[in-house]
Amino acid sequence: MRILAIDTALEACAAAVLDTEHGKVASETQPMVRGHAEALLPLIDRVMRQADMPFAALDRIAVTTGPGSFTGLRVGIAAARGIALAAAKPAYGITTLAAFAAAHIALDDQSTVTAAVDARHAHVYLQVFGAGGRVLVAPRMAGLADAVRAASKQPTRIVGTAARMLADAWPAAAPPPLAIDNRTAPDIVWVGRLGIAAEESASPPKPLYLRAPDAQPQDAARLPRR
Repeated sequence: MRILAIDTALEACAAAVLDTEHGKVASETQPMVRGHAEALLPLIDRVMRQADMPFAALDRIAVTTGPGSFTGLRVGIAAARGIALAAAKPAYGITTLAAFAAAHIALDDQSTVTAAVDARHAHVYLQVFGAGGRVLVAPRMAGLADAVRAASKQPTRIVGTAARMLADAWPAAAPPPLAIDNRTAPDIVWVGRLGIAAEESASPPKPLYLRAPDAQPQDAARLPRR
């Protein structure tokens, strides 16, 4: 299987082409906080050229769906859906939390992994995986104290942009984290691997926000309809 993986959810703009027969064919990751919209399509073009592969040769496209930046998510998902439509290939959504956790689960699938993304204002996006990648805590947004409470019930490895936040607030009475991996974006290769393993779905990828946008309509400022 050949897959194009795309990630613009957090602090990177990344793409990779994977082939189940030959492993990673090509990849590129650019650290960035903003500017994904301008960087993504040229980056995908370079990766596809490096892989020496036309879009029609792909079997599927995978893209991170969040949680993450509202703007970044829309950029990546729009690109994935557009390429999928043009190439007549299916597109699959991979959550950012699962992508963060995947490498740690592959390394040791018997211990717990906590994936955490900074949601600002002393909140985090959180998911906890148990043995074999089984979901112990479903994706959610939680206050820092609640997130630490959920994660510290058992020895765990912490990964994601909020890993250090959780570790700094860790209760003294709980078993200390087994590892702290505070990377700012998931490994794009694991986005592709999860996309290869994803079950077929008829619905296109869509953002996983886990909270409402900060900007809300001002009802008082609306003009009355005639």
